[in-house]
Amino acid sequence: MSFISVLDLFKIGLGPSSSHTTGPMLAGLTFLSALTQAGHAREQVRRLEIRLYGSLSATGIGHATDRAVVAGLCGFDPATADPDQMQATLDTVRQDGGLPLGGVHAVPFEWSRDLRLLPVSLPYHPNALRITAYGEGAVLLEKTYYSTGGGFITDADSLHDGAQEDDGPDIPYPFASARELLALCELHDLDIAGIMMANENALRPEAETRAALLARWQVMQACVARGLRKDGILPGGLEVPRRAPGLYRKLLASEAGSGQDGRHATLFGEMDWVNLYALAVNEENASGGRVVTAPTNGASGIIPAVLHFHVRHHPDCPPDDIVRFLLTAGAVGSLCKRNASISGAEVGCQGEVGVACAMASAGLAALMGGTPQQVENAAEIGLEHNLGLTCDPVGGLVQVPCIERNAIASVKAINAARMALHGDGRHLISLDQAIRTLRDTGRDMLTKYKETSEGGLAVSYVEC
Repeated sequence: MSFISVLDLFKIGLGPSSSHTTGPMLAGLTFLSALTQAGHAREQVRRLEIRLYGSLSATGIGHATDRAVVAGLCGFDPATADPDQMQATLDTVRQDGGLPLGGVHAVPFEWSRDLRLLPVSLPYHPNALRITAYGEGAVLLEKTYYSTGGGFITDADSLHDGAQEDDGPDIPYPFASARELLALCELHDLDIAGIMMANENALRPEAETRAALLARWQVMQACVARGLRKDGILPGGLEVPRRAPGLYRKLLASEAGSGQDGRHATLFGEMDWVNLYALAVNEENASGGRVVTAPTNGASGIIPAVLHFHVRHHPDCPPDDIVRFLLTAGAVGSLCKRNASISGAEVGCQGEVGVACAMASAGLAALMGGTPQQVENAAEIGLEHNLGLTCDPVGGLVQVPCIERNAIASVKAINAARMALHGDGRHLISLDQAIRTLRDTGRDMLTKYKETSEGGLAVSYVEC
């Protein structure tokens, strides 16, 4: 049984989309390695062609997919790339008509000729792209990649060859359902985070996993901090203003005026702070800033917002709590990816915001002392009340309604955790049933509601 690591679910990358930006950038980077593995020197490449299909074609420009693939071919890694340096390189490619393959070998590249958006879908997944490298009059290498959500990519060659996904090392506690996970918790007297950490230990030393998770928390915190500072208008042409800095100043002034210390605000005040954290992250994501996919970029504000809410009320929160939250959330995210999808192009926004809400609900319930059964209940509540949510970004941009959806789902996640903790863990609909419903609803949902900008709010908006 393949194991989805929490470090794969929580990737560090650049906005605005994990499936349309991070994944395609990784595809370009992977193509460089494939060239080498195929025995071709980069200096042999005389021309490159990039073809974007399905959802990557429909909303690729708004999601910066075209730039992402080119950036990957230039050697930029979404986890480490400097956004300003990357943008300068892409501007040079456009102006000079040359793509520095791997950052070194210049290949002639005309953006409008060599990068095409094709409104057809390939069989395996709606997010598909094909990269072709030509030598002297012949194809050196052609690869088709699928970006399956959350920055995960799959090489089509392995699918055609019937190869199975690498199972990886044996893990002590394999599980493919929430039911199996709860049974393991009871049998071994471990919480969900304990089960996950034991499995992660099969991949790397525990200290390395902890350090990596805490590093991701630092990126989340830095993202919020940047989002609170930057005023202005989001890119893309919709003229959507950044709201987080203004709201931040307003909340600080309100607390200063009332003498509150920030931990004893009113209920509505607390909702404002949760909204603020989510807005800050998603406005950064929409502008191409550095975020943590959680489990996607489009839903990247929910887990940081809920974690910030917890830390706000527990300013001495130990690192162990952060690790426990992320491991618990990761277990839920892995079940949703395995048994349904975290791709908006495949199942709609229920697979992004809905799954993130379930993950955050579970993580918070664990920190609030919930039993594994209560944590599972919290995740189910968080997911259940996002079922059917469409992915209909206006103008193909991850702005409207995406940014506000993160804020609403963050508050919903906190409420889901609270409701679960008022119960004893027993409930009518299981998390497994909710995940199956997510999958089935996604299959029944019309394509125009799945990240194509051809339905829903995307067509209700009339540009004047």
